[in-house]
Amino acid sequence: MQTEEEKKQYQKNITLYQPKKHVLKNGLKAFIIGGLICMFGQWLSKVYMTYLPFTEEEAMSSMLATLILLAALATGFGVYDRLGQFAGAGSLVPVTGFSNAMTSSALEHKSEGLVFGIGANMFKLTGAVIAFGVVSAYVVALTRLLVSMLINS
Repeated sequence: MQTEEEKKQYQKNITLYQPKKHVLKNGLKAFIIGGLICMFGQWLSKVYMTYLPFTEEEAMSSMLATLILLAALATGFGVYDRLGQFAGAGSLVPVTGFSNAMTSSALEHKSEGLVFGIGANMFKLTGAVIAFGVVSAYVVALTRLLVSMLINS
């Protein structure tokens, strides 16, 4: 069994070989790339409203569908992986990260067939996000309903 001093010496030794954390640099890259993805989405929705007879709601829906499609294509061609390597969490936070997670799971299991490969494994990574989103939406809606009932009574 190691003594307390040996544990401290071990910790001191391994810190020399651990990679340095660049929190500020990584955070800045994530902020910029995530912001650029969101800016592109905003620009896309403005283009849809300006050049097509779309309402704001239709333009937002079309913009989200376009971002999801572009992220899926970028994942398929291996571009999104390089973006994720560079941007870190900045590429995961927008809806494009969700599309990337689904597409990469589907591509990974495509050799197992449509149903047991792609269909069964596509939501492996994103299923928890969907479940948490549904439960959270239910809790928020129920809370809002109870608060409005208390205020109106």
